[in-house]
Amino acid sequence: MKGWDSHQEAVDRLTASYAAIPPGKRVRLAKRTSNLFRPRTVSDAPGLDVSGLDGVIAIDTEAGTADVQGMCTYENLVDATLPHGFIPFVVPQLRTITLGGAVTGLGIESTSFRNGLPHESVLEMDVFTGGGEVVTATPDNEHADLFEAFPNSYGSLGYATRLRIRLEKVPPYVTLRHVQVPDVAAAVKVIGEVAATGEYLNQRVDGLDGTAFSPDEVYLTLAHFTDRPHQTSDYTGQQIYYRSIQQRESDALTMYDYLWRWDTDWFWCSGAFGAQNPLVRRLWPRRWRRSDVFHKIVGLDERFGIIRTLDRLKKVPGRERVVQDIEVPLERLPEFIDWFDAEVGMRPVWLCPLRTTRPWPVYPLQTGEIYVNVGFWGTVVVPADAPDGWVNRRIEEAVHGLDGHKSLYSEAFYDQDTFESMYGGEVLAAVRRRYDPDARLSTLYEKAVRNS
Repeated sequence: MKGWDSHQEAVDRLTASYAAIPPGKRVRLAKRTSNLFRPRTVSDAPGLDVSGLDGVIAIDTEAGTADVQGMCTYENLVDATLPHGFIPFVVPQLRTITLGGAVTGLGIESTSFRNGLPHESVLEMDVFTGGGEVVTATPDNEHADLFEAFPNSYGSLGYATRLRIRLEKVPPYVTLRHVQVPDVAAAVKVIGEVAATGEYLNQRVDGLDGTAFSPDEVYLTLAHFTDRPHQTSDYTGQQIYYRSIQQRESDALTMYDYLWRWDTDWFWCSGAFGAQNPLVRRLWPRRWRRSDVFHKIVGLDERFGIIRTLDRLKKVPGRERVVQDIEVPLERLPEFIDWFDAEVGMRPVWLCPLRTTRPWPVYPLQTGEIYVNVGFWGTVVVPADAPDGWVNRRIEEAVHGLDGHKSLYSEAFYDQDTFESMYGGEVLAAVRRRYDPDARLSTLYEKAVRNS
């Protein structure tokens, strides 16, 4: 635990680092790691010192809450709460996602069909604004406008230094049922049933996500949290979790391993690095089978152009990175998948239902309506003369046409008017005028589309 005194010292360092930046200069975080998948302008300008803002301050087991620093990773957060029998309401899939990042950038996981997104369990937060002050925002205090606009603002309104979040009491084990359905249309029916009742075949469902390997091989994984001891599987060694979905109708994991079941192989993306080859896997140290390690390898490839060189040797005309998470209304999911198979053709894809509990202006989904997050991550071959973002632009158009949205952690190509209409541009502008009057922070459009 960090404790309140240590937290205040870290906030004081942050404030001092802001004061050291010349007036009028843009402000950014001095942060070395990221889970973003969009290019960013490299700057040698001094950044805000966020050292010491990476832990848990306090846990109140009676109230079921935790005070957490904004740069605390979910790995460290879970390590602090799970020994007390608690987890955050939503634990995004990757260990090094930070709580502040998930709230300002949207996170999701299998509990989102009942608990919403990570920001919906936030009770209050301290935000370091572009104006250089720390304000405490809650849903109903004088800074409620900042509280409402902060989710999906990606640092354009400031940075969370502390968040008080609700915690969920959980047992030690999770049982899984991998239910195969004939197609996505059938999956829609099951998702609707589970979302409406919280059950499937008379058993409570605590977590729900899906994996679509092909148009006629679709699985929904139904998780049930339980105190009953089980013999559990281990997917941090030779076995690979996503392959088990095709091989087993039922399974059991510890709560800890369930939370990180996708991290070991970065869903299925570790295969691109050979980490799913049995021989390579034996030689690959277990401590390096993690999403952040694979992310660093991608960064090295971008730096040295290894794949580009191999593509030239193989005479591949062109290649485009397609790393996206999008949300469409549940009933529109079959339309999107049909379009996606015909126009993009990447498999597997991840399916994760969610619903929001109240309006959020910068990511405006219909309150209470079930949406499905579709995740697809990889590259596709494109013509040599394909314009920049050729495939991603078409995905954006398709999602927009189906009343959906896409997450902004990856590349975006919207024109500014469309972007502002989709992501609460007027609300953001009003909140920025109040909390960042000198425009020290980049706007959301600058961050998400212009990559500044």
